[in-house]
Amino acid sequence: MSVSALREKAIVLLSGGLDSATTLALAKAQCDTVIALSFDYGQRHRCELQAAETIAKNQNVMHKILPVSLKPIGGSALTDDTIAVPKNAQPTSETIPVTYVPARNTIFLSYALAMAEVESAMAIYMGVNALDYSGYPDCRPEFIERFQALADVATKRTVEGRKVTIEAPLIALTKAEIINKGIALGVDYSLTISCYDPDDTGAACGACDSCQLRKQGFQQANVPDPTRYK
Repeated sequence: MSVSALREKAIVLLSGGLDSATTLALAKAQCDTVIALSFDYGQRHRCELQAAETIAKNQNVMHKILPVSLKPIGGSALTDDTIAVPKNAQPTSETIPVTYVPARNTIFLSYALAMAEVESAMAIYMGVNALDYSGYPDCRPEFIERFQALADVATKRTVEGRKVTIEAPLIALTKAEIINKGIALGVDYSLTISCYDPDDTGAACGACDSCQLRKQGFQQANVPDPTRYK
């Protein structure tokens, strides 16, 4: 979508990771006002919320954190302490790993849609990616398309003809392309945390799927990796 077609205000889902930080910078470049939205959903470590807060401050945007606990539901290594985070595995799109959080993006987008209506935002940005990803079904173009169809009929705002567009600007990019785009926008990747199993200081494990994809991305982008590893 062209910049001229974009809108004055947007909601950006900010996890504290590399992709969402890049998405936030893209939204800032394309919108007059941006609100970053993060979720305290019962994830293993709160350091990613701290990273999200730091990133929002660094990019000078309003930041809101909503408590939406998915821990009681479980079913994911990211919310259930009895399920181990896989290490040194080979990421593949053929199987859905245990780090998938059931319906997480559906839930997050629903909250973002409610906020977009209240804040009169015309877009919701999220950093899902269909190339360098771990097989999550809610990171695919099909998911974005279906949620867009839902958003078009789900709120008073959209029924009245004021469309809220779901933007996924990274969905067809490699991790290296995302990094290069972020560097051009001035993103400080040392502030981001991508690891599924960091320690209490935020140092990355270096062995989970997300760490492997991140390492590979920086190597392919020919950009020094600023990540703190254990």
